[in-house]
Amino acid sequence: SFHLKVITPKLLLVEADVDEVSIPSLDGYIGVLPGHRPLMTALGQGKITYRQGREEESFVVRGGTAEILPDRVIVFTELSEEDAGSDR
Repeated sequence: SFHLKVITPKLLLVEADVDEVSIPSLDGYIGVLPGHRPLMTALGQGKITYRQGREEESFVVRGGTAEILPDRVIVFTELSEEDAGSDR
């Protein structure tokens, strides 16, 4: 597993050890597994999905950046308008 942190301007949305994550880059979705090569990417609008064991969570974001390292992923983003009003 690796550490995932998703940060919005108003809150820390996710901080967890996960098995995989899918991130919407400007060029399409990036699937990240432990040991991924280092990468810095801009995000487009789309759904971030992450898995911890058999449990899967997702939410829609609109833009941002992601730093991908072999042992962690840090995402700076904003929630989409649909998710901004939810409890998430």
